[in-house]
Amino acid sequence: MEHIAVIGAGNIGEALIAGLVESGVEPRRITATNRSQERSAYLAGTYGVAVEQDNRAAVGDAAFVFLCVKPGQIAPVLEEIGDELDAGDGNAVVISMAAGVSLASMEEALPSAGMPVVRVMPNTPMLVGKGVLAVSFGRFVDEEQRGQIRELLAAAGRVVEVEEQKMDAVTALSGSGPAYYFLLTEALIDAGVALGLPRDLAQTLAGATAAGAGAMLDGDADPAQLRAAVSSPAGTTVAALREFEESGLRGAVFRATDACAKRSAELG
Repeated sequence: MEHIAVIGAGNIGEALIAGLVESGVEPRRITATNRSQERSAYLAGTYGVAVEQDNRAAVGDAAFVFLCVKPGQIAPVLEEIGDELDAGDGNAVVISMAAGVSLASMEEALPSAGMPVVRVMPNTPMLVGKGVLAVSFGRFVDEEQRGQIRELLAAAGRVVEVEEQKMDAVTALSGSGPAYYFLLTEALIDAGVALGLPRDLAQTLAGATAAGAGAMLDGDADPAQLRAAVSSPAGTTVAALREFEESGLRGAVFRATDACAKRSAELG
């Protein structure tokens, strides 16, 4: 029975745990770490997983070690647990869920050459099982491990494999992308209030519309075709879309994603 360690069970770590347990992984296969005793008790009580405050103890017999910590903590955590991983069978896979941390920097932080590492860019919809998890595999990850990791990650959403050099662009699109949609929804709510709607009604309308539009996009639907289907000639939607275009919405998206990708590269 292969063991799974989740180092840093905050929001992303908890989402992963919830998805794994929901997908049928036995809770006793999972050990999570968190510094807060209150949080640790919550994780144990809610999901039935083992909880440690010592990262080294958590990874002792793990086949898969998920690092759900901030980018700046990846290297220190690897230095902390590296000897423990090296003392095992040497085949544990280390999977970073942090933005901007390269496979090479992870390999460098580990004590032995040849240890398998994986880089994942998740996003927050994995909290509701609807995440996008972009994965890049290190050179020492074998085919069996790749399949196992894809299966584990699929418990939290859709898994896509990408070349590592594209990870900064992935971060700009899907990693940070939910915030863009939240901002647009927030702006629509404020606009509805400005048009005379009660805020609670505006929030219901904007939120439900976002959820419905997202459901229509789920799959192979072409967003341009979906937009065109709503845009009657000389109609109300076209009038609004013209304002968006003349206000430079597309240009703003290009500039924002470019800034995000550059920041992701800087973090690495």
